[in-house]
Amino acid sequence: MSYFVYMLLCSDSSYYLGSTNDVSKRFLTHVAGKGASYTRSHKPVMVVYSEELPDKSSALKREAVLNKLTHAQKIALTRV
Repeated sequence: MSYFVYMLLCSDSSYYLGSTNDVSKRFLTHVAGKGASYTRSHKPVMVVYSEELPDKSSALKREAVLNKLTHAQKIALTRV
């Protein structure tokens, strides 16, 4: 089963990174206020990046790498 790492743009121009097997469903969970605590206080606006990976382990490793990027690097990633 494929997994995805995704990045949300929040209403305060911050970014949230996560991983899931269904990006659309997970985004709706965040919008409903039932996702991560970060997105409850930083309202998600849209999915700006997603990357498909072969399994959950790969997605979590990729998420850890992307979380280390600077804000400017995350912006650049969304423009690829």
